[in-house]
Amino acid sequence: MTPKIDQIDEHILQELQRDSSQSQRDLAEKIGLSQNATWRRVKLLEERGIITGHTARIARQEVGLGLVVFAMIRTRNHSAEWLKRFRAHVTSIPDVIDFYRIGGDYDYLLKIVTHDMNSYDQVYQRLIDKLELETVTSYFAMEAIAENRPIVF
Repeated sequence: MTPKIDQIDEHILQELQRDSSQSQRDLAEKIGLSQNATWRRVKLLEERGIITGHTARIARQEVGLGLVVFAMIRTRNHSAEWLKRFRAHVTSIPDVIDFYRIGGDYDYLLKIVTHDMNSYDQVYQRLIDKLELETVTSYFAMEAIAENRPIVF
């Protein structure tokens, strides 16, 4: 079931994706509502689970995180218990910033952000340490052409 949002909510969401640190006053001016009405709408979007948090985007290179790896994983085991352990294991690795169960030739896709190849090898060793995986294929990003793009309505 798709949550219903109107054009004002869409405008609020686009503005907050662009800059979630802006003041309520600035946000209200941009969308054409009073500060109180804007605040109520933002709170309602949070209560409905449409806004799930407010974060800062980090320039990876500026903090020494220059390597992005997309790891494709295939597994033989698909039991509920194994999946529970696998999810807990993968989400315990802080370098894994995105984790998806996917369809196709592979079962899972991980986006890993780390310092360098040696750091990735440590992540890889930790990844394969606890659970049996059939295949782990890694792709290394050479350039981020578009990253952290906002959702468009």
